[in-house]
Amino acid sequence: MHDVEIMTGAGPARAEVARPAGEPRFLAVLTHGAGGTPDTPDVLAARDAALALGAVTALVTQPYRVRGARAPGSAVRQDAAWAEIVSALNPAGLPLVQGGRSNGARVACRTARQVNATGVIALAFPLHPPGRRGQPGMSRDGELREAGTSVLVVNGDRDPFGVPEPDDATRVVVLPGETHALSKKPAAIGEAVTAWLGTLPGVGQAAGT
Repeated sequence: MHDVEIMTGAGPARAEVARPAGEPRFLAVLTHGAGGTPDTPDVLAARDAALALGAVTALVTQPYRVRGARAPGSAVRQDAAWAEIVSALNPAGLPLVQGGRSNGARVACRTARQVNATGVIALAFPLHPPGRRGQPGMSRDGELREAGTSVLVVNGDRDPFGVPEPDDATRVVVLPGETHALSKKPAAIGEAVTAWLGTLPGVGQAAGT
């Protein structure tokens, strides 16, 4: 593994990059929640699953966290920086799977079309603020549905932010006993990611799954 710094219009980002044992098959770029870091059990489980299937992986600390802020600020600015990060990490033009937890999952969904992602891993996708289910303007379901590609959602059944519904493009895995932290069952997360990656055109076939 090695660390790289990526300059964006929002300031520097950092990425911890790991390469598979053989020839890289695809790129998996994953990031953190709003005030967190990318080394949480759920993100690491997704990273390890992708790495085992032949991905170059990158755990990204976004610019606002590098400079010490806990709130991501403008979604437009965050998404623009994300597109710069992904572009810098993929000079070879490998098939791209991107994702993250909570706010990072939202970024990955919002930018999927722009960066031509083959798939999105949405861990602990925050469907609505706690206690705001059904209130006008509170649902983030539109961000999920507008990804324009295959999406894997992994949420806990005790997540106060809610659990999205599946559709033709969205596979939803609900883990019993898990909260928004998704910290108790990393093996189950890894299994879900492995199975879903195997369904992606190009990525699954190239990974030999």
